[in-house]
Amino acid sequence: MSGSTQAAATGPRLYDRTAELAAVTRLSARAGAGAGGVLFVTGDPGEGRTALLSRAAHDFPGSAHRIAAPAHRGAWSGVRALCAALAPHPSAGRRALRLARGEDGVTAAVDGLTGGLPVLICLDDLHLWDAHSRAALTTAWREPGPRSGGTVWLVSAARHHRLPEVPEAETVRLGRLSRDGARALLGDLCAVPPPAGVAERLLDAAAGHPGVLAAAVRRLAAGPAHGSVPPSRPLVDGAVLAEVYGGLVDGLPVDSRRLLAVVALAGRCDEGSQALPPGPEVFQAYEVTLGAVLAAARATRTSVEPLDGLITDGLLCRRGDALRFEDSFLGRAALASAPASWYAGHERADASDRTLPARPAPPPLSVSVARPPGPVDPALVRSEGHRADRLGPPASVRALAPVVRGRSQLVRGLAALGGGPVMEAHEVLLQAAELLVEREPAEASDARFLAMEAAWAGGDVAACLAALGSGTVPRGTEGDFVEGMRAALTVRLDQARSALARVVARDGEQDDPRLLLRAGSAALVLGDTVAASRIHARALARARAEHRTALVPRALEHLAYAELRAGRYSRAARAAREGLRAAELTGQCNIAAHQHAVLALVASVAGDGPTVTEHAGRALDTALPHGLVQAATLAEWALSRAEFGRGLAAQAAARLAPLVRPGPRGGHFALRMLVVPCFVEAAVASGRRAEARVAAEEYAVWAVQGIDGSAPAQLARCRALLARGEEPGYWFGEAVRRHDSCGNDFERARTLLAYGTWLRRRRRPGDARGPLSDALVTFERAAADGWAEHARSELRATGGTTGGVTDPAALGRLTPQQQRIARLVAGGATNREVADRLTLSPRTVDHHLRSVFARLGIRSRVELPAVVGLWDAQREPDTGVPARHARA
Repeated sequence: MSGSTQAAATGPRLYDRTAELAAVTRLSARAGAGAGGVLFVTGDPGEGRTALLSRAAHDFPGSAHRIAAPAHRGAWSGVRALCAALAPHPSAGRRALRLARGEDGVTAAVDGLTGGLPVLICLDDLHLWDAHSRAALTTAWREPGPRSGGTVWLVSAARHHRLPEVPEAETVRLGRLSRDGARALLGDLCAVPPPAGVAERLLDAAAGHPGVLAAAVRRLAAGPAHGSVPPSRPLVDGAVLAEVYGGLVDGLPVDSRRLLAVVALAGRCDEGSQALPPGPEVFQAYEVTLGAVLAAARATRTSVEPLDGLITDGLLCRRGDALRFEDSFLGRAALASAPASWYAGHERADASDRTLPARPAPPPLSVSVARPPGPVDPALVRSEGHRADRLGPPASVRALAPVVRGRSQLVRGLAALGGGPVMEAHEVLLQAAELLVEREPAEASDARFLAMEAAWAGGDVAACLAALGSGTVPRGTEGDFVEGMRAALTVRLDQARSALARVVARDGEQDDPRLLLRAGSAALVLGDTVAASRIHARALARARAEHRTALVPRALEHLAYAELRAGRYSRAARAAREGLRAAELTGQCNIAAHQHAVLALVASVAGDGPTVTEHAGRALDTALPHGLVQAATLAEWALSRAEFGRGLAAQAAARLAPLVRPGPRGGHFALRMLVVPCFVEAAVASGRRAEARVAAEEYAVWAVQGIDGSAPAQLARCRALLARGEEPGYWFGEAVRRHDSCGNDFERARTLLAYGTWLRRRRRPGDARGPLSDALVTFERAAADGWAEHARSELRATGGTTGGVTDPAALGRLTPQQQRIARLVAGGATNREVADRLTLSPRTVDHHLRSVFARLGIRSRVELPAVVGLWDAQREPDTGVPARHARA
């Protein structure tokens, strides 16, 4: 459907919708007050979303337009329908569409057509609109135009649809009717009241669902008279459910629809009556184990790949290793869409092949088999054994093939890895690998890699080695990865480097996101953060292209950490925020904890203490009970950096000391050395020089191994902090020189800040201004406000300026090379053009340019021509040299 419909002469009657109508009233009040707004209405099929929109359009005091989902789902078809509905004549419609596709967006189109008057726009079935139109509408809701205050939006969507994040938007969730409300609706639906017995049966069967009740009444009206309805006939059967839920079920992809039917089939209840054939009418929403679902999927040759998406969308609910339909009507509708052969009887001689148990013959009387009260394990209810089976796995579980049990363990392990104790996930995944290794070696390899990830997150080197195994490894990428990781974990770095380098070199041959994640992990172990970021970005793109919902948060977790290691903090924050949302949507709280830790570290760079505390606290809330040593170490590191930035050196050193100690009570084995430079700086500042010296000596052995590109520069900084007399000057100079080739500007700025502070304390303020100015500019560019303020106070203590050019003669104090670069850039040359002109590398030009900015007190190349021009103007009278020759 497309187009618009004005409100009917009389609005539809609604029952049990007091809260929803109150929300609509609040929305109308916002329109009357000139304040725009959005109200989302969600619900299951048939629960009355469209009726609520019609009632709202009828009751709205101003102009109201109700727009249904467009029939054609091509690009911008929804925007076309919206503009056609709002346009008073065709020419305005064309103008509105042109505006909607231009820079002003949908808001400008609506403003141009409504004139800023109070208008209610009701959009029905947002989930059916095309993606381009949804994106345009979301932009309009998030960024309203200057005249959109009189326009409010009432938007309906299916409950499983993921609503956009809109500031100050309200969401109401439609539910089922009470018994009295359903009885009143039944009275409206029936021209002639049905007999009391039939009415009560209808109310029982519909369970308060208005759409199901209406469809059942229509089906009865088309059939025999009410009084002759057989007691055994189901009033809510497959035809009724197909009418209400058919659009939702049929709109799903084929694999998702089949998997929903498999879950419904595996969880159906064996109860019925003599006149009732086996089928979806007797389905109940009991829980079913993942193992039973996997077995049923195998028997029906159905892919389980869409399972994560169905859980994320809310069509299925998951609790531990059990699945269920929150809406039993949806389960029955899904089962009605399954082929009849799936539940028409599967009698076999071999009980081990009876993955879908045959339904028993219906009893002679219409009776209902009640379940025991309280939560019951479905495996115990369905098992053939009794007391003896409770001492071990049930007979039905023992009879399953190893591959089925292995896949069940793999699913359990994935669940624990995403949201449970990681060492428990490690053990379950190893069991899955053992069960799958003979028949499904590729899945067994995945299980072992995931087990190693779990052990890595838990900081257990021995468990990582156990996951990698001790036997011979196959040739190729998998063998190189296993060999390289074994060597790295046992500190045989030369062997690790050659094997893992081959894995990274083959990343271009891989399209599977799982294999790309392994290649990215290999790059991180090698310290190649640039390659790690590139590979993990490819893994993320592939996971999204293949709609692998559960894999996207893992790919974002790896990408955020790789960007963090590379010192690209803004990129790390962007990936972490996106990964946090994806992890929360899929229920993977362990990944969410890691992303909180990354965001805490990024906030510590910016010096945002409250944000550090918030993210670090949320990371530790999950990391500590689930054994996430890596996330806990990152969070504690972030807290200590924030404390040191506030001048609390002793507190920061006390927090960092356990993280740099070896052994099970220390920090994460892969992060311990990365934390040492921070600990040395805090320990020296708080008088713990002996501990700092011990940590620095161990760091010196690690730094020469080439695992971290910035380690040599940070080692030189540590030695400068620990040295006496004039020796720190040499080591600070070495640190700055080595920083120029590693690319981490924030760590370089910290070194310059420490160097400038040392020079100032040695009563050399003139020498200190250069490093401090350079550090200040870098901190300001990185939005590191706390660190920038520290550098600014040190610079003021030297008598230097913290911004603006007070002495153009500063250009004359630059080195000849810096002056040449400054003049070329002032003339409009790019860094590449300057590098070609002076036979330098672009990196060297960029380094010199940063020093020029710092010494001149400017922040960008835009300010450079004015400084050069002022310098030349002051210089000409003294030298007698024309400016054109001086600039040459």
